[in-house]
Amino acid sequence: MRRGPRRAWRWLAGLLFVALLLVVGGRLAWTWLDPFGEQSIDRSQPALLQSIQNMSRYQAATGSFQVIVDLEKDAAFLPDAVKGTRTLFVGAGTVDAYVEFGGLTGEAVSVSEDRKSVTVTLPHAALEKPSLDNSRSYVYAQERGLIDRAQDFLSSNPPDQKELYLLAEKKITEAATASDLRNRADQNTKAAIEGMMKALGFTNVTVKYGPQP
Repeated sequence: MRRGPRRAWRWLAGLLFVALLLVVGGRLAWTWLDPFGEQSIDRSQPALLQSIQNMSRYQAATGSFQVIVDLEKDAAFLPDAVKGTRTLFVGAGTVDAYVEFGGLTGEAVSVSEDRKSVTVTLPHAALEKPSLDNSRSYVYAQERGLIDRAQDFLSSNPPDQKELYLLAEKKITEAATASDLRNRADQNTKAAIEGMMKALGFTNVTVKYGPQP
């Protein structure tokens, strides 16, 4: 009497095990044969070195900026719901402030006869072009008319965001120019030159700047 229930449980356990194998095997087979699956293959060519330039500038400060670009394009005789776009774009990036040493001549450094005092004349800091961070720059919101939606749907090319990036770079440049970034770079460069000259044995170090560009 006891063998009957035991055999039934064994048969049931065996059937569950076979069913589990069929389910797992089916999922693996579907994953392998999935006609809708996508596979990314990087066929890009290696980067080619085009030029090398010797750097003769001191990067004295870096500013981090974020700007929101609000770009609207309207049609002359159609309402915005039919034709027109409005895009809110968040642009984030950095601007480097540097002092150029490449153009300095011998007159830029004046040493006293006792070699205890030195005067260094430097150009004021300049700003590099903004470097946008693609990982932190994105389209926040976008409104499009019916015609624009239809054109985007029928087009094989995604909407061009170059204009948004250019506007973000322009606004970040304006913000960097109006900020204290260049003044901070001048102070940092002065401190670096003073420390270097004192390490060379000069006791009196004077750092001057030429006229503003």
